[in-house]
Amino acid sequence: MLSIQNSKLLHFLLAPDKFKGSIDSISLCTILRKEIVSFYPNAEVSSFPLADGGDGFAQIIKYYFQTEEVQVPTVDPLGRSIHASYQLTADLATAFIEMASASGLALLAVQERDVMHASSFGTGILIKDALLRGAKKVILGIGGSATNDGGVGMAEALGYQFFDQSKNRIHPTAALMTSIDYIHKPIDSLFQDVEFIVACDVKNPLLGPTGASHVYGPQKGASVEDIKTLELGLTHLDTLFQQDLGRSVADHEGAGAAGGMGAGCMAFLNAKLISGVEFIVHEIGLEDVLSKADFIISGEGGVDEQSISGKVVGYIASLATKYHKKIHLICGDSSLSEEKLKAIGVEKIRSLVSFSSSREDAIKNPEKYIPLALQSLFN
Repeated sequence: MLSIQNSKLLHFLLAPDKFKGSIDSISLCTILRKEIVSFYPNAEVSSFPLADGGDGFAQIIKYYFQTEEVQVPTVDPLGRSIHASYQLTADLATAFIEMASASGLALLAVQERDVMHASSFGTGILIKDALLRGAKKVILGIGGSATNDGGVGMAEALGYQFFDQSKNRIHPTAALMTSIDYIHKPIDSLFQDVEFIVACDVKNPLLGPTGASHVYGPQKGASVEDIKTLELGLTHLDTLFQQDLGRSVADHEGAGAAGGMGAGCMAFLNAKLISGVEFIVHEIGLEDVLSKADFIISGEGGVDEQSISGKVVGYIASLATKYHKKIHLICGDSSLSEEKLKAIGVEKIRSLVSFSSSREDAIKNPEKYIPLALQSLFN
């Protein structure tokens, strides 16, 4: 345990993301807080469960802002009927929508992943519902998607039309992207005077080796040949953005998020792209609390290269560095080297898999191993 003078009141800050597929960040904070208080009854523990714009974004919004949940009939990435929800403020002015709830990878079994035909249409239905209810501001979290369609599915749900060279209307997916000859923008659109903000969890550009298709295509079911087709499709789409919508967004930071949904939101909706975790941190005033904390604990399910580029762990670590503080991490597993962890200011890291009998056991029973990982941090 930590060596502590009795006269000193320790202030712990808990600011983790979820452990995807295992435990949400609110429950994680509850377990961590209980353990800390059991060891240090006089400690002050500030819990700030977080999200980065991906899965769990809506849950965190509801936690902090007491929004109302709206259930909507929509479709999943493969066009099957489902119900999904989004969050709406009491005055109906602002909607918080999580793309993953309608167009997320978690909605598909592994064998169902089909990025060539997966569509963001279902997310567009959620946005349309919010606009029909009177929302004048839409904040869209776009992580965790199953798609690589550049947002064309979403756009079609909102009234955009896509035509081939024979002037036949097509319903575009990633597989049909290069068949689009021109895009017709709706004249009297619901979203004309609406402010759109997109909360991203990554900073990738649209195209190239660090773009949407190459980096995230494989996890969505894309083969090597599929990736080539996806890249050609998004390249063609950006040409159409220039031709028909008057702008190119390919090189914008975050354009490649969610299979090009970042780019699509900018082009189709004139959206502003922001960091999802930065948005939440700013709105809840976490930075001020962090600046005064003695110990900062963050984490997520899998700590890897992506964690330090747009994710919760990387951003909290950067804030800790700003205030000359060390950060401690608890995670499901980590693939980052000790050198990289030290470089971002991580003092110690503990993974649940190091205490469990298997990775599957750690994922299934996080509440069993989180206390062990926490105790190990302070030994």
